[in-house]
This record gives sequence, structure tokens and C-alpha cells, in this order.
Amino acid sequence: MSRSVLQPSQQKLAEKLTILNDRGVGMLTRLYNIKKACGDPKAKPSYLIDKNLESAVKFIVRKFPAVETRNNNQQLAQLQKEKSEILKNLALYYFTFVDVMEFKDHVCELLNTIDVCQVFFDITVNFDLTKNYLDLIITYTTLMILLSRIEERKAIIGLYNYAHEMTHGASDREYPRLGQMIVDYENPLKKMMEEFVPHSKSLSDALISLQMVYPRRNLSADQWRNAQLLSLISAPSTMLNPAQSDTMPCEYLSLDAMEKWIIFGFILCHGILNTDATALNLWKLALQSSSCLSLFRDEVFHIHKAAEDLFVNIRGYNKRINDIRECKEAAVSHAGSMHRERRKFLRSALKELATVLSDQPGLLGPKALFVFMALSFARDEIIWLLRHADNMPKKSADDFIDKHIAELIFYMEELRAHVRKYGPVMQRYYVQYLSGFDAVVLNELVQNLSVCPEDESIIMSSFVNTMTSLSVKQVEDGEVFDFRGMRLDWFRLQRHHIGDRSLSLCNMFLDEMAKQARNLITDICTEQCTLSDQLLPKHCAKTISQAVNKKSKKQTGKKGEPEREKPGVESMRKNRLVVTNLDKLHTALSELCFSINYVPNMVVWEHTFTPREYLTSHLEIRFTKSIVGMTMYNQATQEIAKPSELLTSVRAYMTVLQSIENYVQIDITRVFNNVLLQQTQHLDSHGEPTITSLYTNWYLETLLRQVSNGHIAYFPAMKAFVNLPTENELTFNAEEYSDISEMRSLSELLGPYGMKFLSESLMWHISSQVAELKKLVVENVDVLTQMRTSFDKPDQMAALFKRLSSVDSVLKRMTIIGVILSFRSLAQEALRDVLSYHIPFLVSSIEDFKDHIPRETDMKVAMNVYELSSAAGLPCEIDPALVVALSSQKSENISPEEEYKIACLLMVFVAVSLPTLASNVMSQYSPAIEGHCNNIHCLAKAINQIAAALFTIHKGSIEDRLKEFLALASSSLLKIGQETDKTTTRNRESVYLLLDMIVQESPFLTMDLLESCFPYVLLRNAYHAVYKQSVTSSA
Repeated sequence: MSRSVLQPSQQKLAEKLTILNDRGVGMLTRLYNIKKACGDPKAKPSYLIDKNLESAVKFIVRKFPAVETRNNNQQLAQLQKEKSEILKNLALYYFTFVDVMEFKDHVCELLNTIDVCQVFFDITVNFDLTKNYLDLIITYTTLMILLSRIEERKAIIGLYNYAHEMTHGASDREYPRLGQMIVDYENPLKKMMEEFVPHSKSLSDALISLQMVYPRRNLSADQWRNAQLLSLISAPSTMLNPAQSDTMPCEYLSLDAMEKWIIFGFILCHGILNTDATALNLWKLALQSSSCLSLFRDEVFHIHKAAEDLFVNIRGYNKRINDIRECKEAAVSHAGSMHRERRKFLRSALKELATVLSDQPGLLGPKALFVFMALSFARDEIIWLLRHADNMPKKSADDFIDKHIAELIFYMEELRAHVRKYGPVMQRYYVQYLSGFDAVVLNELVQNLSVCPEDESIIMSSFVNTMTSLSVKQVEDGEVFDFRGMRLDWFRLQRHHIGDRSLSLCNMFLDEMAKQARNLITDICTEQCTLSDQLLPKHCAKTISQAVNKKSKKQTGKKGEPEREKPGVESMRKNRLVVTNLDKLHTALSELCFSINYVPNMVVWEHTFTPREYLTSHLEIRFTKSIVGMTMYNQATQEIAKPSELLTSVRAYMTVLQSIENYVQIDITRVFNNVLLQQTQHLDSHGEPTITSLYTNWYLETLLRQVSNGHIAYFPAMKAFVNLPTENELTFNAEEYSDISEMRSLSELLGPYGMKFLSESLMWHISSQVAELKKLVVENVDVLTQMRTSFDKPDQMAALFKRLSSVDSVLKRMTIIGVILSFRSLAQEALRDVLSYHIPFLVSSIEDFKDHIPRETDMKVAMNVYELSSAAGLPCEIDPALVVALSSQKSENISPEEEYKIACLLMVFVAVSLPTLASNVMSQYSPAIEGHCNNIHCLAKAINQIAAALFTIHKGSIEDRLKEFLALASSSLLKIGQETDKTTTRNRESVYLLLDMIVQESPFLTMDLLESCFPYVLLRNAYHAVYKQSVTSSA
């Protein structure tokens, strides 16, 4: 650089360029935010849309930048009222515009200083100085263009100034210059073309120096391929040689930045295009490569239209206008395909580079330049595609839709990961290189310089000293190297982010990835559930039927009916090239999961994101919805999936989810625990119904309700509820929902917690029935009290019985209780079977504990043991759940003695009512089902369980009360043996058997006791009669 009166070394050009560039990016951010705020009706300053201020705003904009407060009182009256609020709320906007003006002043001053100092610019010689100079010009240009795009700028500045004048009696001191700047830069590029005439020499020199860099960076994919660009294995003999270049920083200089320099630079000093062929070639090459440039974030600049509009009014520029039109056509026709091929080449080149470096990380030392070049090239192509995808007139849409862009980003991430992981390898290499080679060469150059100013000599000597002092030990000790002094501070360029926006984008991106993975997993689960469904027993009936018919040589069905495919044929592939839907889903899932699993954590603005947790969260939500969805519960038709079928689907789903651990390091067991445990509760964590609530409601409101209506009976022999033949057929088969296998499946799904909720719901229904029974007892309390002491006086009992009311209601309600308890017994037995399979040792310990409770044990302690046993599905002498349910019925108005008396009389009521069952046609005992079709065999369980619970609550003797019941019941039943009316005694023998069932069911009664009340010969004859009757009926 030549020297004049002004010494460049004293102007601190480097520091000023750095500070202004940094400040310029901050100003761009502020202007961008103002533009976005003004474009959003919700964020826009209210004064700009206030109807009361509308006329004032229009007046201010029309007169801008002049200030006329006189003779306009009517239009500005509303402004006078709100002046203080306007000053307060528009200050941030106004002073941002003032800061832009000050920034412009500083830039113009620095550009003038550079011109006076006649600074020499050449990107290949003084890279940092030239780059920062060009960056500053582009930042300045972008800032002025963005300012001109804020449509409300005049209204905001004018409103603030009018409010200032009304408040302080004078305009703001910055307003005259600011207003003039706004007017001058209505067309910013046109104004700046005039402004940059004095700076054309410096700017054109800097731009023309790009002739050695830009064309070399802007080659086609074929040229890259022929040169074997970025390949480490193309020349094995030179693999260990350090990658060097005379213009090292230029090799990974951003192509996007260079195109901005060239486009905006030659617009500002357009005269050089007519006189310098090199400048014209650079200009045309840049115009052919892109259709638009990014100003800031999503603000773009359409190159060709803007350039043509600027040049059309300049005399003698017809050739330049034709050049622009030709380049535009070339960009539209060929740029898309050229960049597509570049991305295609870079995918394979980066993949090869990442693979080689992962195998031989030591090459990161000599070949670090290759890594930075690869990352730079890939970044440029991705930025180009994102910029043009929505802003370029597309002749071929395929060129702007790249399904493989994620793959290119992935390889970039691979290279970055290698650099981070093997940073010490690179440090060790370059520390030795700097101290053992660069320092020696630089020292020789300094010694051989004939003329060297003192200040430059000092700087160079410090370089030599700094590099010589470097040692490998510093790397081994983990010392942090600080080369900021060598880089003269001003080479550091900082990136500016808006924190909240970055966090939300990161969150949105990870959430979207997790959603895609979740959807793929759901599709795979659906396929697997379909395959599992084919293995259900119900589907083999047709196959068995065909086999049986084939054996007996019976021909069924139509001729030529296609044979049903057996499960598993989908796995028998004739050709490995055939890709099934499941194959595609697994391939896509493996790629997504690899990405999710690639980094354990991401830190953005001091917030840590864990990609795997996003997937875990989505899987939990989807698994929950899927389980509930697979129940296929329809409230209108009361249809629901069989528990066994749901269990099969859930297991298939869990198998797929378990396999996810092969792709991603997540704890899928945690997902299972969170989801399945929530499904054992009434509502999940989101307050939504669970399978526990759905199945509980269905069994109570649908199955057991139909039992009460007489459409279904409990068959003890089958341990299931079975449909009875009726006029109105039910929409479901009760046996398919209540047999042993279905109840075990239900226990597997609901678990002990869910089964406990089911039991509590059943007990609530029982308690409501008992409450009604007590009301009936209260209605008949006097009669029942007399009957209790008169059971040995037949005539008096007969007379008293006729005075009883609601006898049928009592028996019906007790039968309903018995049915509910029978269903609970099935559920408990199934739960015990399931737990015995999963936790046999724990169940056996609980069982042993229960069986060895001493009789003299305190009842509270015994109830705790019974509660534990009941939770494990073990039967207990006293049902703890029933005790809890009936305990809540204690009335405050009735004394404990009265409650106890009602409980005793309830047992009396049931005992004396039993004979009436003999007249019912449906009371006939069926040996085949070991019960009665009207479910009165369930009375045995109801009587024993209710008695045990009530007299535990009232601290009475269960055994004594049941003995009393047996005496009353046997006395009442013996009387019907003397009846001669056939209608009354129609099913006398079947009802006799109830006494035997009650004793068999009870842990408190014995057959000896029954023998003392009711002759066993009658029971034997009753069994003989019902079996004989059954055979006759069958015949």
C-alpha cells in the first residue's frame, strides 16, 4: 500500500472494519424485527391502525419530512391527546432509525478514509482486509434496502417527531437529517450508485481480485468429478502430504458471500463493467448462477429485475440490459440442474471423506483443508437450494425438490463430529507445523527484508515468538490456545441469533423428527397386529373344517374356491428384489432413528435438547392412544374387543416397540411401565379413559346388566357366563368375554391395580343393592322380628309370611348380588392364575400367610392380611372389599344396635323367602351347568359373603348368624315338602339343593350342622330327582 499524509497504520482500519461489520449485523436484526412487527397486525404499533389517528397519520406521511403544526389543529387534535404515549411507545422504533443514520455516517467516513489512504485490496494477498471491506459494503447496502422496505417508516418517524414537537416545542434534533435520509433512500440502490462514484477504484480492485477465486469455486459437478475434488484416495502416494494452497482462506470462502459481493459491488460501481472484461465476466457468471440473494433471513433480493430496473434509465446500457436478460434465461434454464448435480456429487464425496477419516483419523492433520472445503461447498449448496426453492421461477420443479438433502446434512455432521472428536490430533499436528516449519520460514523472511517499518517489524517478530513457543505438551495438558492476538481481534466475526426463535425452531425440528418416527412405528405396529390377528384361534376354524371335510371326503363350498392363505406366507419370498411395505417402513425408520440417536444432546442458548426424549414422549402418547383405540369400544352399540384379542394386539405392539431399542438407545421398558401402569387406573395422566375404565363399564353396564335381565346365566360347570335362548338375540356372546382364558387376558391387561378398580366398582353396585335390601327390611321389621323367634311354630310362620311385602324383590336383589360376586370370583381366580405365573414365589408366600392366621387374631390385623390376599386374587373367608363398601353405608340416624338388628333381620328375610323360588319355572336345577337358569344358585355366594361382611362390620358372630339362617331356611323349606299344590312345589327339589350349595360355599358351616336341620336323605333324593328329570328332558 502506498503512503500519503494519512498513515493507514494509524487509522486502525482493521478494528473499525470489525466493529462496523459487527454493529451492522446488529442493526440488520433490529430493522428486520421492526419490519416483521409492522407486517403483523397483532404486533404492529397501535397508533398506525388507530381509526382516531388515521387522518393525522395520512397528513404526516403526505407532508413528510416537512413539519406543519400550525393551521392543522383539527387533523392533529387526537395526536395532541396521545403525544406522551406516542413518545414512550415509538421511541424504540425512532432511535433505531437514528442508529441506522449514525451507522451510515460511520461507514461513509471509513470508506473515505480508505480511499484517501489508497489501501490496496486483493483477496488473494490480504484476505482478511479485503473480505471485511467487501462485507461492510454489503452490510451497508443490505441495511439501506431493508430500511426502504419498511412501509411505515415515514409514519413512525413523523408521528414521533410531531409528538416531540407538541411536548417540547421543537422537533427532535436528529429529525431533519433523518427525514432527509429517508427521502433520499426511497430507491436505495440508485442513491448508492451515485454515492459510490468516489469509491469505485477501491471497490472495483477488490472485486476484480475475485477472478482467481470465484470462477474456480463456481465449477460444474463434472469438472469437480474429473478433478477428483475432495478425494483422499485418488492419489494414495500423496495421502500423507499436507494439503496446501497459496490462497488457503479462499478455498473455503462462502460462494453465497462472493455472489453478494459481485452482484451488489458491480451495481454500485457499474462503470467498470463497460471498461473491464474481467469485471464483466465475473458479473455475468454470478448472474447465471442465481436468481435471488438472501438479504437477511427470509428477506430476498431478486437480482435480474432489480439490476435491469436500475440500468434501464442509464444511457448507453442496452448491452448490459441484454446481458442481464440472457443471464436470467440461463439461470432459469440451467442453474437448478447444475446445483442439483453438485449436491449429488457432494453426497458421494462427503460420504467417502467421512468414511476414510473415521478409519484413519490421523489424516485430519494434513488434510484438514479438505474437511473445511467439503463443509463449505456443502453449506453453499444447501443455502442455495433453500433460498431458491420458493423464490425461483421453476422450469423443472424436480431440480428444487431434493429428497436426499438430509443425507448431505448428515455427512456434514459426520465430518464436524470427526473434527470435534479428534481435535487433539489436529492440534498436535499443527502445533508442530507452526513451531517447526512456519516459524522458521517466517523468521528467515523477516531477516531478509531490506526495508521494514518498525511497527511492522515488531508485529512480525511477535508472530515468530508466538509460533516458536508452541509445544505438543500444551496439547497434552489440555491448554486452551489463544491466537486472538495473531488474528488481530478484528478477524473475528460473531453470529447473532434471536434466542427464543432458535429454541422454538430446534424444538419444532426435533418434535417433527420424533413425530415422523412415531408414525412409521405406528404403521409397522399396525402391520404386525394384522399378522398377529391371523394367528388367533377363531381364524383356524375354517382350516380345521376343510381338513375334516377332506378326511370325510365331503365337498363343501363352491368349486374352484381359492384356498385360504395360511399365516406366514408373507415371509416366503420368491425374489429378494421384491420390496414389501414393511421393508420400506423399516428402512425409513432405521434412517430416522439413526439421526435421532446420532447425538445424545444438543445445546442451544444454554438449553439442552435430548432428541431421544422427544421420541420417548411421542411413543408414550401414541402407545396410550393405540391401546385404548384397539379396544374398539363403541358406546352406541356397546361393542368392545375381546380381552384375549386386545392382549394379542398389545403384545404385537410391544414386540415392535421393543425392537426400537436396536435403533435408538432409549429405555423402552420405561415407556411400557409409564403407559401400562396408567392403563391400570381409572383415568390416565391426561384425564382420558383407560382400558380399565372401558372394560369395567362394559362388564358392569352391558354383560352383568343382561344377566339381571335374564338373557345370560352363570354356568359354574363352565366357569363362564353363557347366553340363554331368548327372543331378542344379544349382539355379543357372553361366553367369549367371561370364560377362563378371557378373564386371564383381562387380568394381564388390567393388572392387580386395574382388577382392584374392577372389584371396587362391583362392590359399589353390591352396596347399592344392600342399601335397597335394608330399606325393605325396615318396611317389614315387625313381621321379621316375630318370624325370627317363631320358626318352630309352622302355623304362626305361615300367617306372618303372608304379611311380608316385597319378597320377590329381596330374592331378585340377592340374586343380582350373587351374580356380581360370581363374576368377581372368576376375575379373582384369573388374577391369581396370572400372578402365580409371573410371581409364583410371592403368591405362595401370601397364600401361606393367609392360611396360617390364628383364629384368635385381632380382626383389624386379619382384615389387613385379607386385603393383601385379595389383591393377589386369593379367596378369603371375609371379603375385605365388600366390608369396605358396606362400611360406608352406616347411617348417622341409626344406632349400631339397630344396624346390627337390621343385618340379622335381612338374613331372616332371605331365609324365609327361599321357598317361593320353588314355584318359578326357571328355578329348575340343571346338572349339566351345575346351576339354575335363573341364577338362583348364585344366592349361595351372596348369602355367605354378605353375612360375613355385615357381621364383621357389626362385630357379631358370623357363625352364629349363619346357623340361625340355616335353621330358618331349612324350617321354611321343609314346609313346602308338605304342600300338595303342584304349582307351589314345581321345582321343590331344585330349591332344596340351595341349602347344600350354601353349606359347600361357606367356610363357617358344616354338613353335620345341615344334617341336624335338614335330613340328608331329602338332599340325596333331591339330587336323584333333578338328575332323573334332566335325563328325561334331554331324551
